[in-house]
Amino acid sequence: MSSNERQIRLLIRQKVADALATPVPAHTRRDIHVPGVKGKAKVAIGMRRSGKTTFLWQCLAERLSSGMPREGLLYFSFEDERLAEMEAGELQWIVEEFFSLHPERRDRSPVTFFLDEIQVVPGWERFARRLMDTEQVELFLSGSSARLLSREVATSMRGRGMEVLVHPFSFREFLRHRGAEPTMPWKGLRKAERSGVEKHFRAYLAEGGFPEAQGLAARDRGSLLRTYVDVATLRDVIERHGVTNPAALRWMQRHLLGNPASSFSVQKFYGTLRSQGMAVGKNTLHEYLAHLEDAFLIRTVSLHTASERRRMVNPRKAYPVDPGLIPLYERTGRENLGRALETVVLLELERRGCEVGYLRTPEGREVDFVAVGPQGERHLIQVCAGLEESGTWEREVQGLLSGAVDDPRAVPLVLTFDALPPREPLPRPIRWLPASAWLLGEEPSEP
Repeated sequence: MSSNERQIRLLIRQKVADALATPVPAHTRRDIHVPGVKGKAKVAIGMRRSGKTTFLWQCLAERLSSGMPREGLLYFSFEDERLAEMEAGELQWIVEEFFSLHPERRDRSPVTFFLDEIQVVPGWERFARRLMDTEQVELFLSGSSARLLSREVATSMRGRGMEVLVHPFSFREFLRHRGAEPTMPWKGLRKAERSGVEKHFRAYLAEGGFPEAQGLAARDRGSLLRTYVDVATLRDVIERHGVTNPAALRWMQRHLLGNPASSFSVQKFYGTLRSQGMAVGKNTLHEYLAHLEDAFLIRTVSLHTASERRRMVNPRKAYPVDPGLIPLYERTGRENLGRALETVVLLELERRGCEVGYLRTPEGREVDFVAVGPQGERHLIQVCAGLEESGTWEREVQGLLSGAVDDPRAVPLVLTFDALPPREPLPRPIRWLPASAWLLGEEPSEP
């Protein structure tokens, strides 16, 4: 064993001992779905700084509270510059050092490992698969999207891993973090309590849900969120994929973040860049869009249609991963309430495990979201700040009515920022809810 290997072994021994003695840090509980499939590693993925490390600690705390002893729960972070030269073969030392401290648990009692930022060690996948094959260890992993993309979880783990998507705080988590989470359903809240929820809702739409940004002054929050975007763009896109035209990439990134909920066509964007004298291929722009989505900066929604060709040729709608990013890149001074509202609804649909598209009716009207839930439940959802303007009423309601004719099994639903119902009754079968109530889990009543 070389001197460098000996130093790493001693470091691992110390980190394992320290980790087993470390108390669970205080954290805001997350409502993140964890697949209940046994024998699979759970791999937390998502935007940088969205709370993946905290999620691992939460899972550890849940096992602790269920009666599992602390010595059976190991949290190990690879985000340590002293482990920079670590190789895949040396990962086994973590296992050996752990069981040297607790040999009575090997092959006899359940053990759970939480390995944070494991992707920094090349070849970690082989170690993870072997660990699950040879030891009685439940495995939780997290990794930066720079080296652990959603589509790579299944391939690199060869079917032994399942992804767990970690977004920034949902609205309920945002309230929980502030100590303002309602203790009863929306319909049971008093008027003053509803008003308090609506005040927090407006703050959530403006400030977003990145955990580290909570409670910061506007200037500091803006600087922090810009850092998140810059680091994700540089490390998770430019460095990872060897981007050769970073100027075009950053132009696309700023355009998408500054125009949330808008249609985006690579063909039109290609023409815009050409008119500015920027030479870049259309295929390259398609790749850049995919890279930004892989890095979780952008979420996109395609046209809901049975035709793959129509889905490919029609524009996609693009959204930031958090509403707090919108004010950083919006330059027109326009009201962002409706766009932020639509963004948080899309993100909530993703949290609920829905397949999401947008609909264009035969009359040319648009429905913001067609959502198909895990149990096959279907919703047509229009999102708007309010329905008071006649043009808004016509556009949103008629679009839903047209969509409901083509998809009679779907529940047509209008979500508004306004907490008061529309003055004019909605035509059947359309239902209505305040967006804040829907985000807190309220179900729309029968019309």
